[in-house]
Amino acid sequence: MNIIVTGASKGIGKAIAEKYAVEGNTLLICSRGEKSLYDTVNELQTAYPNSIIKGMSCDMANKEEVLVFAEWCLKFGSPDILINNAGQFIPGSIHDEAEGILEQMIQTNLYSAYHLTRALLPAMIQKSAGHIFNICSIASLNAYANGGSYSISKFALLGFSKNLREELKPKGIKVTSVMPGATLSASWDGFDIDPNRIMEVNDVSEMIFAASKLSSMAVVEDIVMRPQLGDL
Repeated sequence: MNIIVTGASKGIGKAIAEKYAVEGNTLLICSRGEKSLYDTVNELQTAYPNSIIKGMSCDMANKEEVLVFAEWCLKFGSPDILINNAGQFIPGSIHDEAEGILEQMIQTNLYSAYHLTRALLPAMIQKSAGHIFNICSIASLNAYANGGSYSISKFALLGFSKNLREELKPKGIKVTSVMPGATLSASWDGFDIDPNRIMEVNDVSEMIFAASKLSSMAVVEDIVMRPQLGDL
């Protein structure tokens, strides 16, 4: 299978890529950080030689770069699975966060998925098959302290995902919205977090992998995950 994962050099994205690499798939991954991206490509290719791991540096907040990445992906054929994982978390409050944070969050967390999906959909529709996972957040469901523009962007991403699901029902393409709670990833760097109060990235990748294995007659529309002791 051809599987595209954005923001795959670390955290949830890397865990997802590794989960599919075990099976011997073609993995097309991207990340803004070139060194960390190609370190991940080399690491996964060495560990899983039966898979094909390719990477392209891409700032997913930049529409032009997203479209170049999409064109590159299509050279490998129509995607079987697209995982819109790239995102950014900047905590803050609407009333006092820095100017431009909303635009930054929307570009990174919403427009990235919107533009990449639109560029890849014609090939998927032509094949009448495929599965799109949009990595939203618990912040897509409820307001919370210091959510600010991040939460706004994730609410919008969930709206995008819900509409996409409705549109693609008759076209044979599945859409799943994934809402993870606090997960041990780079988003939490600098925070003093009890590891017993936060999920592991593999928890998220396992759920996505399982949801992608259902028959063509079934789809998991929403995956909501929280730490066992509840939200932070």
